[in-house]
Amino acid sequence: MINALFAARPERWDTYEPTLRAAFEAEGLAVDLRQDFAPEEVDYIIYAPNSDLQDFRPYTRCKAVLNLWAGVEKITTNETLTQPLCRMVDPGLTQSMIEWVTGHVLRYHLDIDRSLALQNSWSPYIPPLAEERPITILGLGALGQACATALTQLGFPVSGWSRTAKSVAGVTCHHGPEGLNAALAEAQIVILLLPDTPHTQNILNSQSLARLPKGARIINPGRGPLIDDEALLAALETGQIAHATLDVFRIEPLPEDHPYWAHPKVTVTPHIAAETRPITASRVIAENIRLGEAGEDFVHLVDRNRGY
Repeated sequence: MINALFAARPERWDTYEPTLRAAFEAEGLAVDLRQDFAPEEVDYIIYAPNSDLQDFRPYTRCKAVLNLWAGVEKITTNETLTQPLCRMVDPGLTQSMIEWVTGHVLRYHLDIDRSLALQNSWSPYIPPLAEERPITILGLGALGQACATALTQLGFPVSGWSRTAKSVAGVTCHHGPEGLNAALAEAQIVILLLPDTPHTQNILNSQSLARLPKGARIINPGRGPLIDDEALLAALETGQIAHATLDVFRIEPLPEDHPYWAHPKVTVTPHIAAETRPITASRVIAENIRLGEAGEDFVHLVDRNRGY
């Protein structure tokens, strides 16, 4: 029998317990799934970083910590965590991110806000075709690549940037510090899908925002610290940036007195771009437990040195 500890907020148990059990059964795994075990009895920890479990030292038998969230920045710095850590790459989450990003890209591309504002007047606006609207995605991990591919299928010319070299069919890929300028130079819409690491914080700052074409739009469903908030507000005031749609923030919920709430050129959404879906996420968890029991490599293993 495999002992799996569910270490997330108690209210999540009723949601995940049936889907996890179904996924374990589908993989042919005999798993004792509980919310409480003696630490020395635990083989795997199914984990959410906002749970009460923050000290991993007693879990001496634990083979892996399997994160329920895509983001791991809240756990990678935990010095008590010595077990392998796997991040969540959930097909359901990926699909929801594709849909959210595509929706907001099309809102900008078609200038839907203008159409709504002028719906009682006959003032036609003919948008350019997608092929005339260059888009750049900062971050070419699983989510970035999926969104890039979806947008290329709609006809947008898509460039991508990552810290290390990547290759994505139909996407012009840049990497490293020297590639960032090229990725931003012609981008009318910039989408941020980078992890939060010391290397990516404030990647959109006064200098990088100035490299964009005047009137560019920003979409951030990635991580709040990717943007220097003061620099973005200043760029919005000058018109260098025409509008920003922000789903993530340095402090969440976004404080009531934050200038983003009332800014006419900012759309705030409450961290809804992509949510882990219990059914598909449970299958990812079950797959990793199967791999661990077979002595095979875990999927989506976190590189602690890179932070993701």
